[in-house]
Amino acid sequence: MPIDEVIGEIIDIELDQSAISIFDVTNEHVFKRNHIARGHHLFAQANSLAVAVINDELALTAKANIRFTRQVKLGERVVAKAKVKGSQEKDRTLVDVNSYVGNELVFSGEFIMYRSNKQVKID
Repeated sequence: MPIDEVIGEIIDIELDQSAISIFDVTNEHVFKRNHIARGHHLFAQANSLAVAVINDELALTAKANIRFTRQVKLGERVVAKAKVKGSQEKDRTLVDVNSYVGNELVFSGEFIMYRSNKQVKID
């Protein structure tokens, strides 16, 4: 995935292992009436990080199980951490993404990623 297509800024990546991105919540990301971040921005950060960590020209989200654990507000910095958990099937890889504001978990997701090339087994 080209770096400019990732939501947030990737600050560390080891393909097929782990990745970290940061996302600063600004006015364009929040509801005007309450300054709470729109959920699709948090999902987009996590999902694009899950795609970016896969070492494949074609990596797509096949399934996602997500949970928002607290509201994120204007001005907060979200740090997303992706960890590749391994193969589920020959063309599927499980990636866990947890997003934090400070030390507080604000989002968690389990992404099953389709990939076109050979799987990497992780124990």
